[in-house]
Amino acid sequence: MFNFSANHLLLISRTEYPSYAVLRMRDRDTQRVYRLYDFSKAQLIRPGVAYCVAGKVNSADKLYLVIESVRLDTKLRRVSTAPVPADGAGGPTVR
Repeated sequence: MFNFSANHLLLISRTEYPSYAVLRMRDRDTQRVYRLYDFSKAQLIRPGVAYCVAGKVNSADKLYLVIESVRLDTKLRRVSTAPVPADGAGGPTVR
């Protein structure tokens, strides 16, 4: 086993199984998608919020990224999924 950590991860999906949860998360910078295993099923990760994740890589016969800790990514502002109008309508006016 060895350690891993990643920043700027956004939740794509969460699938619950009887003894664990699988979280698919996308790295905002590299666009890589990770499949993270939460065996405690205790991680409350919200969509649209960036996280820093740390854990272990368990590679017996398959590669598993096992979550040990999750924290909010305070260096990255909240990501909005709302479309921005091309003409700037609806935004604040700067004078």
